[in-house]
Amino acid sequence: MPVDMPMSMPTLLPMAVQLLDAVVGIEVRAYPFPWSRANFVDSIAAGHLTHCLVAPDGELLGYQVAMAGFEEWHLLNVTISPDHQGRGLATQLLHRLIDHARSTGAEWLWLEVRPSNVRARRLYAHLGFAEIGVRRGYYPDAAGRREDALVLRLPLQPAVTAEDAAWT
Repeated sequence: MPVDMPMSMPTLLPMAVQLLDAVVGIEVRAYPFPWSRANFVDSIAAGHLTHCLVAPDGELLGYQVAMAGFEEWHLLNVTISPDHQGRGLATQLLHRLIDHARSTGAEWLWLEVRPSNVRARRLYAHLGFAEIGVRRGYYPDAAGRREDALVLRLPLQPAVTAEDAAWT
């Protein structure tokens, strides 16, 4: 392929039952405590925003699940196949989610993350998420105890300054 020819971009598709075997396959490889197939089925049935990132050759690269709330969105799961991590695909998925959430008029995007998940925490900080709390004992851990979750949020709408408000 010539150097100046762009590579084909992955496609974002709705998560469908036909993709669930591949989704669960990635999930069990990526996490010591993976979501079950039923968790994904329930998310689809509930009408959550569920997307899969698929390579031009049909390979599943990653996925995300997000839930709408009143003037907010909550990221429930974002996962990139261990074979494709470190290529900016999670950033791509999150930017698409952020754009979608903004288009609905939401004010915030929320998520929980393990304190031990340093790589994800770096990504979220880079995107502008801020830590605003802790959920004690939220995640199971390998020792049979529970790991806390850091609660992060990202503002989605520009803040109105006092100067801006004076002009409205």
